[in-house]
Amino acid sequence: MTAMVLDVDGLDALLARLREATDRVIGPVARDGAVVYEDIGGVDDLPRGIVDEQGPGHYRIEHRDDEQRFGYAVGPHSWKRYLFPPSIELMRARRTDDGAFAVDPAPAPTGTLAFVGARACELHAIAIQDRVFAHDADYQARRANIVVVGVQCGAPAATCFCPSTGSGPDIGPGLGADVVLTEVLDGGGHRFVARADTDRGTELLRELPGRPATETDAGDAEAVLDRTRTAITRTLAVTGLDLRDLLAATLEHDSWDEVAQRCLSCANCTLACPTCFCSAVDDVTDLDGEATRVRRWDSCFTGAHSYIHGGSVHADTRSRYRQWLTHKLGTWWDQFDTSGCVGCGRCITWCPVGIDLTAQVRALTQVEVR
Repeated sequence: MTAMVLDVDGLDALLARLREATDRVIGPVARDGAVVYEDIGGVDDLPRGIVDEQGPGHYRIEHRDDEQRFGYAVGPHSWKRYLFPPSIELMRARRTDDGAFAVDPAPAPTGTLAFVGARACELHAIAIQDRVFAHDADYQARRANIVVVGVQCGAPAATCFCPSTGSGPDIGPGLGADVVLTEVLDGGGHRFVARADTDRGTELLRELPGRPATETDAGDAEAVLDRTRTAITRTLAVTGLDLRDLLAATLEHDSWDEVAQRCLSCANCTLACPTCFCSAVDDVTDLDGEATRVRRWDSCFTGAHSYIHGGSVHADTRSRYRQWLTHKLGTWWDQFDTSGCVGCGRCITWCPVGIDLTAQVRALTQVEVR
């Protein structure tokens, strides 16, 4: 396993190598008061001295007097938007000169992407969506063409609870990252301890301006993770299959009514979530007789999502919120042999009324399950 230490210039050299090896390099950018994932050209595009303050229904970025590039947790974007885009064309039907119709399937996605700055929870989310979209040709084509530079989490948000879901904070070997960076900012200077987890990662690090990592560097990198583990205090009351059984046994609990009184059915939680995968298909016809079929993100919080002839299966907010939570933490196990939650806390932060998934689970655990 290759491990070396890069300074800021060395990180810039790594980004330059990614630009040479891929068609687009996507990474964190501070824009419009948030850290989002967009195209980046070099190290100067990364957030500098920025930390995010998060809580239920609350998000702010603040500036510090340092040069840290990855000193934030996670923002409203997830890598889902590049592997399962918000809208894609599926096919196009057109009238030919002889009056017949021809159907043209959408071309397969091409081009290689580099993801820079992925955290452990996000890599777990990608692995979950790999199962969800195991037979989706569009997703698989995009998934096959990514290079990942992960970053160990050094600044968790108050809404994070990844240890409860087994999704972090450590990016362990085999989690899908080609290179894993740990940003260390201390008396030893500003440096990035870089570890190659794949042959492609080893090639990316080869001959970069840096030095071999020492045991001291490895210890400093582990200390970053130790501080992160200590800082994460939010938890799920129970995890895994026990939680699935709890949810199934408490479908009529009064807390579902209480949360429904606050929920706006706005779908923010599902849009920000890195694993939610609901979609709808629309057919659009123009005046020339050409029709386009488009797949777009949808949400179980919309009335139309569960509409069947005669009405919606989930006609009220209580039913929709319960469907979302029991699927995310419970019946997802039946479909994909995993939970649908990675503990990133986005659903808590980006809920306009601050509904807390972990608080709802705690309320359910107060019930005697028979």
